[in-house]
Order: sequence, then C-alpha cells, then structure tokens
Amino acid sequence: MKGFGTIINVIAVLMGGTLGILIKGGMKEKLQNILVQSCGLATLFIGISGTLQNMLILTDEGISVQGTLLLICSLVIGSFVGELIDIEGKLETAGEKLKGMIKSKNDSRFVDGFVTASLVICIGAMAVVGSLQDGLTGDYSMLLSKSVLDFIIIIVFASTMGIGVLFSALPLGIYQGLITLLAVFIAPYMTDSMISSLSLVGSALIFGVGVNLIWEKALRVGNMLPALCVPVIYELIMQMFA
Repeated sequence: MKGFGTIINVIAVLMGGTLGILIKGGMKEKLQNILVQSCGLATLFIGISGTLQNMLILTDEGISVQGTLLLICSLVIGSFVGELIDIEGKLETAGEKLKGMIKSKNDSRFVDGFVTASLVICIGAMAVVGSLQDGLTGDYSMLLSKSVLDFIIIIVFASTMGIGVLFSALPLGIYQGLITLLAVFIAPYMTDSMISSLSLVGSALIFGVGVNLIWEKALRVGNMLPALCVPVIYELIMQMFA
C-alpha cells in the first residue's frame, strides 16, 4: 500500500512523543537540561556526518571537497528568502495556535518543542527519498528505518520539551505525504546528483538545529529552509542545458 511508510512514521512519532511525555513527569529539571544538550550534541554530529559525506570525495590523489559553492549559495539565498517570508515566525505562530487549542498556555517550551522536532524529523534525504520510493513502488523500507530513528529522537525530545513535540507529527505527515502523492511527477527529475545536493544542504541545516539545542536559538534555522529549494532549482537548470 503506497503511503504506508508515512503512516508508520507518523504513528512512530506519536508513540515516541507519548512515551517521552510520560517519562518527563518523573524527571528533574537538571536531568531534562542535560538530555536536551545530549540531543543537541547528537544532532550536531548527525548534521556534520551528513554534510561531510556529501562534500568529501576520495580520488586517486587523495581526499577532495565538492559542493562548497552550492552550499554557500543555498544557505545565503535560502536565508534571504526565508527571512523575508519569516518562516520561523509562521511556524511559531502555528505552534502558539496549537498551544491555545489544547489549552497549554502555561507550557513555556511548547513552541520550541514543536518547531525543533518538526525541523529534525522533516529535514533530510531519508524523508525525501523514502517518500519517493513509497509513492513509486510501495517500498517503505527506508521510511521504516527512519521511523525507528524518529521514535528514539522524539522520546528524548518529548521527555525534555513536552507535549509540543508530539504535534511535529502534523508537518511530518503533510510533508512526506505530499512527496508520496507527487512521486510520479517528481521522480523523473530526482537524479542522484540532486539527492546528494539536497542531503548536503539538509545536513547543514540539521547541524544548525543541533546548535540551537545546545545554545538556545542561536540560529534561525526555520528561516533557512528555502535553502533546500536552491539545489533543486540548480539541478533542474543543469538538466535543461545538459
């Protein structure tokens, strides 16, 4: 059944979030803080490893670097566009509305939990490639693996940031669901080069999320999200002139 992978992923996030909230009640604030920092540290290295994996190539002459200019242009252009649109502000507004709907106005970490968890589980090559595979062939094995990872990440996030993390299942379901629905139209343009470029920029953004977890919103990662569109547009232009 096509789309089953996203359904499993959403359920995994809901289950992980629920379990994390149950655990949170018995945690002291100092323990919650150190877990947030450990999540931030792990997220930093996930971002670093993904970025380096797509930048470093092994040649006969040794190790060389690729994609540096694309990464810089993507982040600069994407940040400029994102700041004009104020994506992070809109995400925070959506979080505040959800917060009001479930009557959690006294939860100071609701919006942070919603925005941070949404960015972590939605950004990355596994979400894009896994959703494409699911939509084209019904193969949801990659999304199944992602579900396991998200389940663990969301448990820790929810145990430290609370119920807001649970609602990250909404943007996840919409994002991956749309890719799955549009897979037939998107797939012909998704070359290995485009996927690699997307993974490169996405991993850099994940690194930014890790920075925010440790240093409390040092970077406006939400407003950098249009950076993911730059490598797509670049690769499409290259295909047109190839």
